[in-house]
Amino acid sequence: MTSLVWNRYGKSRVRLVKVRRPPAEPHEIVDLTIDVQLEGDFDVVYVDGDNSPCLATDTMKNTVYAIARQDRLEHIEAFAVRLADHFIARPAVSRARISASEHRWDRVRAGGRPHPHAFVQAGGEQWTAVVTRDAHGSEIASGLSNLSVLKTIDSAFAGFPRDRYTTLPETEDRILATSVTASWKYRAGTSDFTARDRIRGALVETFATHLSRSIQHTLYAMAQAALASCEDATEITLSLPNRHHLLVDLTPFGLDNPNEIFVATDQPFGLIEATVTRSLG
Repeated sequence: MTSLVWNRYGKSRVRLVKVRRPPAEPHEIVDLTIDVQLEGDFDVVYVDGDNSPCLATDTMKNTVYAIARQDRLEHIEAFAVRLADHFIARPAVSRARISASEHRWDRVRAGGRPHPHAFVQAGGEQWTAVVTRDAHGSEIASGLSNLSVLKTIDSAFAGFPRDRYTTLPETEDRILATSVTASWKYRAGTSDFTARDRIRGALVETFATHLSRSIQHTLYAMAQAALASCEDATEITLSLPNRHHLLVDLTPFGLDNPNEIFVATDQPFGLIEATVTRSLG
């Protein structure tokens, strides 16, 4: 005897590029990847092969494109809410989850000024949004990923416990590098998503200026600054992998190494994560 206890289905990695072409340049480009996931009364699709309540995933893809044609896509959160509102209204759907990642493009500089219709994608940073919609309303979370930052001083790691397996030396001067993944939630009813640049700026500035005793120490300071920059953000979760830069031993070559030559290692790496919430009252 078996029972179907949970199910969800949808369309993943819907690629969407929109070019806004005002009567006069400059053009604007929005480059998104969208995931649509639906939950609801779909048991008969799985158990009985009855497709009558099953919205085709190809239809989901087409819906994304059609609604994008009618939306300026100024904020991916607002676009995700519009998609979630559309899908929650479908028969049999009780929960719609829309995930969006925005791939950043910057303008090419030509002749000392930003070019009106040429763009460059310098790195892997993405802006993200997740909207979950059910009968009780929407929950909106924004974020970013692959924000690579590095600083060459003002980072230490010392005073940690040692045992017979500890080989890591203490240091008061090291390179600190990470690739930030952040996700923050908004209070109910928020419709202004212009705070994204402020939150990103607070994360980057705090990373640069904080006198770090550990990645944990800097993570908490970054989270505090991010929440302080946006009153509508109620909590933030940060994930900071430690992109190790190890000092190279040059003594076999008769050379010193006063914190100048490092090897960057990808694996293994420390992964520091935490959620910080705004205090109530």
